[in-house]
Amino acid sequence: MKNKKTIAILVTAAIVIILALSSMFILDETQQAIVTQFGKPVGGPRTDPGLQFKAPFIHKIQYFDKRYLKWDGDPNQVPTQDKRFMHVDTYARWQIVDPLQFFIRLRDERSGQSRLDDILDGETRNAVASYLLLDLVRSTNRTPEVYEDYLEELEHLEEITVGREAIEAQVLERANERTADLGIVILDFRFKRMNYVTEVRERVYDRMISERNRIADQFRSEGEGEARKIEGDKERDLAQIQSEAIRESEMIRGRADARATEIYASAYNRNNASRELYNFLRAMEALEKSLDEQTTIVLTTDNELFRFLKEVR
Repeated sequence: MKNKKTIAILVTAAIVIILALSSMFILDETQQAIVTQFGKPVGGPRTDPGLQFKAPFIHKIQYFDKRYLKWDGDPNQVPTQDKRFMHVDTYARWQIVDPLQFFIRLRDERSGQSRLDDILDGETRNAVASYLLLDLVRSTNRTPEVYEDYLEELEHLEEITVGREAIEAQVLERANERTADLGIVILDFRFKRMNYVTEVRERVYDRMISERNRIADQFRSEGEGEARKIEGDKERDLAQIQSEAIRESEMIRGRADARATEIYASAYNRNNASRELYNFLRAMEALEKSLDEQTTIVLTTDNELFRFLKEVR
């Protein structure tokens, strides 16, 4: 009998332990839970961490993450309002704020991610198609700092009307309106990457190359103009220096000739011998400059040069 009582006590204790364990569960700080009975929620959501209780066996626990969850959109090719096709890649952060409503509408996080794909991708397409490319790639109007003269034409950039940050905020607001009854909230939405499709990108590269070639041609043109100016200044300065040098040499030669004439005249006025010497030297100088080995001259008998040559002979 004692053995039967012991066995009964042990069985009872085991049953009590099993019932106690099956009626308790521990909720982590990062988790929140819904208690279900036959697939339907029972009671409110369990959000406080620690030891929680439920009906044994018939109640099941559905756990949901309390932390911020990530969503990465699929890159899509989307046309802008000005008909420029772009590859748009987005991301968002979301959180389950009402696990009961989330369970009723979506059941689990996988279904939540799928639902966000539909909502965020759709709102992204609507937003991109509603605005110009300029509004999607810039957030503010600004005046660029110009350091070179050839960049003066970029001093005034085309102004945007909305801007990228405002468009992101608009997508976030509209997406939250559509998720209000799902028990989730979208905390943040961003355009992760935007890029031209291949055809548009090639046209942009061609335009950039053309612009750089134009700037290079402008530099070359300005350089050639400056070179011609320097060459002209050099020719002008050289001509001026040569002119002044010739003028100075002529002045020196004139002063020398005047001095020589003065000396010859002074010597000529002193005596006949000096005059004869002066005339002779002048005649010899003229003869030296006028004659060479192949020159033949005819002189009259009254020519002064003939007289000197006759006397020498």
